[in-house]
This record gives sequence, structure tokens and C-alpha cells, in this order.
Amino acid sequence: MISLFGSKKPDHPMADIKEARKLLDELPGNDAVKCADELGHWLESVMAEEGFKPEYRAQLIQLLDETAQIHLRKLARDYMASPRLTKFQEMRLWKAIYEYWRQAALAYAGCIELYAAGAKGADALKGSIPLLLARALRALAAQVKWMYVRYGPMDQSVWGVIAKVFALAETRKLAQSVVTLYPGIPGETTPEQEFLKAVMLSASSPDSLLPLEMELCERLIAHFCASFTLRLDLQPDIAYWIDLATSQAPLRLARPPQHAPSLRFFAAGKALENLETLIDTIKRTGSVPAQVNLGGTYPAETVLDVLNHLALYWSPKPPERKHQRHRVKSRLNVVHGYDGVLAVLGAAPGQDNSGAETWIVENVSAGGFGAGIPEVKGEWLQIGCLLGLQPEGGDNWVLGVIRRLQREIPLKGSVGIQTIAKSARLVQLSVSGAAGGETGILIGDASESPGEARVLLRAGAFVPGQNMEYQKGEMTCLLMPQGVVESSEEYEVVKFREMMRDTSSDE
Repeated sequence: MISLFGSKKPDHPMADIKEARKLLDELPGNDAVKCADELGHWLESVMAEEGFKPEYRAQLIQLLDETAQIHLRKLARDYMASPRLTKFQEMRLWKAIYEYWRQAALAYAGCIELYAAGAKGADALKGSIPLLLARALRALAAQVKWMYVRYGPMDQSVWGVIAKVFALAETRKLAQSVVTLYPGIPGETTPEQEFLKAVMLSASSPDSLLPLEMELCERLIAHFCASFTLRLDLQPDIAYWIDLATSQAPLRLARPPQHAPSLRFFAAGKALENLETLIDTIKRTGSVPAQVNLGGTYPAETVLDVLNHLALYWSPKPPERKHQRHRVKSRLNVVHGYDGVLAVLGAAPGQDNSGAETWIVENVSAGGFGAGIPEVKGEWLQIGCLLGLQPEGGDNWVLGVIRRLQREIPLKGSVGIQTIAKSARLVQLSVSGAAGGETGILIGDASESPGEARVLLRAGAFVPGQNMEYQKGEMTCLLMPQGVVESSEEYEVVKFREMMRDTSSDE
């Protein structure tokens, strides 16, 4: 609690609102990182000054936060639009964004706490409390989002603050008070809607999305937010819940929790129907309707991928695992990337794989692995990354793709890996009737459909409609493309129809 307040004017550079505005006008407008850093420091400084009256403190915090918004939008665009950032650049942008929102959340929560505790002079905040509540929840939700963007570590205490702020909004009957969040930004919101945006993001399995997909996910949640459902009691179509008396993140409803007045149940509600309508519209027209504000222009296929992901997790019955998991503890040799997989598949039997990392398998199913990473090495680890996996003591390499990623601490984490092939071998491919070739990876299991083949190719090597072939003993195998079934920046998995032709007598 901040103690209040001295009899004389505080000795602070922003003790006068005109001087405060002058200082903000002097911020380096061409350096968004520096602006965000300085504004975050000003927020911290304003909250630390004991002599400010609650009303003036809140006025300064709002002014600082409004000034920050244009810089935060630029930083977010730079982060999301630049997949080739260096480690230093990426961390610099992320830290500036995350740290600003952390300070903003602390500042707004501090003002709200003064009001809730009935501190001297805090009654003057009454008229602005709905806005302070909504902005606090927006800042806290932004913290959560940017923790997800780096796949953790997750600071669970943030959920405790979210719960307390929203509980106060409900207690004071302000949860549905309509406010305009920021000047010059169209649209209205309420503390309840800001709360729902935070919990629905958590319920949407963001740790299985790429950062850009998380950005689209957040934008789509904001678009559909007015149709979400929040209830005090459990309803048949509700799949998630949160306890406002704890610091626990929202949970999926595996079984009904023990009744408590602090429980809140939430779901997509009518938003699920609206989402499915949007999916149909984009499929039919090939474009995203103009009224859907995604903060930029994105390929329809990218938006559809995120919408289909949300449709799964917003369903009254979210997706369950297809295969039963079994707990195990074993070591796993891991190589990553297309070139890494090529290298181990082309290695001589018994060749040392000293370049492989060692992970710990924690559970296994027919569909893949859950593994712990003792030490994250490098910056290659991301959703969609191709892996070569070899159980300790084995000689066969299994191919997998990272589908889920969480960091417990910056250099330690866990992954969910989908197995895409239990067997793989190199083949030298050529375009039918042409010289030259491309090394590909023929992947498949015994259950693969007869007459079909899947081939893993370097991104860009596959040309739609172009037949390929490879030699199999004295036979030529002709591959007729049926389509790409999975792709990333580094590789494509292409499905082919396969025909064998005896070329042993060809001259």
C-alpha cells in the first residue's frame, strides 16, 4: 500500500501536469523501444512517489499509458512482421513490450487497490474506476499474451491480480460499465469483456500457436468478445472455469469443481456460431471481411488456420487426445531442421551423433511424445519445427514436429511432439524426363495406403503438378503429386500417387 501524502507539493518531475506533458513531448518519437522503456520507468516512478494524491496519480498513469499506445503498436508490428529477427533484436523488442505492460498493470492495480481500501482521497477516483478497471485488465491480459508469445515462463501470480481486479468490478457492480478504453481508438468495452478476453485467450491453447497466430487469435477474440458467455453456475455448453479466489489460470472442465461462490464459468457462447459463419464466408470469398480488424492484411489461409484452431477449442467439448498417454522416463537423441534430419538419415550405421541434443521423454502415445528439455540451446525451438528422434540405445530415427511448447524457465522447457513418420529413408528424386535431382525423405508406415507415398522435401523444391521419380532397385517409381499436406518455412510434406515401372530392360 502506498502511504499518503505530504503537506507540500511532491518533489517529482511530473508533480505539475503541464511539466508532465512537456516531458512526454520530448520523448524520442523515432525510437519506440526507448519510448516504451522510458514510459515504463515513469509509471514506476509515479507509483513510488508517496506525495501524489490518488486522483492525480491516476491522471498521470492514464496520460502515460495513452502516450505509450502508439509506440506499443509499432513494437508489436515490428515483432510479429519480422520472423528473421536476431536473438538480440527479438529479445529487445519483447522485453520493451512486456516490461511496459507489467508496469502499467502494477500502476492501475495500485490505483484500484487504494480505492478498494478506502485510502484518504481515493473517493475522488469513483468516476474513473470503471475505466481504471478495464485498463488494468487490458494490461494484465497483455502481460499474459506476451508470456505466451515466448512460450513462458508463466508468472501465475498475474492470474491472481486478474481475479482480484475483476472480483472488485463485480462487487462494486461495475463489471458491465461501458467505457472507451483509449482516446482516438474506436469501440467501447467493459471490465467484463476485458476479463473474458484474457480467459478466452488462455482457453484457446495459445502454446500450440506460432507468435503471429497468437496475434491473430487475440484479434479474433476481441472481434467476437461481445458474444462470449460468463456464468456463476455450470451450464451444459460450458467447457472452462476459473476461481477468482486463487492465482490459478483458467482450467478446462474435466469434471465439475467443488462449488464455491468465487467460481466463474465461461465459454464462447454465440461467438462459436459467428466464428463458423466467418469461416464459411472466407472459404466462399477467399478474403477476410473488412469489418474484421486483424491489425493488418493476412492471407486468407493463415486466418482460416487460426479460425479452425479456435473452433476446436471453443467447442463445448474441446478436443481430447486421440491416443492414451503412458508415463515413461527415457532419454531421446534429437536433431532439428531439414538439414539435421538429412544428416542423420544419411549417416553410416554406428556413426557418432554427437551433434544431437538429449531430451527426456516424459510420456509417450501412439501419436507422439511429451518431452522435457533440460537446456534450451539456440533459438531454433519453435512450433512446427521438424525433428529427428532416436530413443536411447536405438538405431532408427523417427520424424516428428513440435506441436506444443512451454518454457518453465528461460533455458528449460517441455514440448509436445507429433510423430509424422516411424520410418524414413533418403531417396534421390528427379523431375520426370529431366536431368539433376533433389534429395527427399520418403516417409511412411506399414499402414500407409497402397499406391500412395508421402515425401518430405525442402521448402520450394516441390512444383505443383510436376511429376517426380526415383529408382528403387531395377524399378522406377513415378510420383504424381496429390497436394501438400503440411508445410513450414523449411520443409513441405507432399502426398503422391505412386506407380512402379520396370526399367531393367531399358537401354
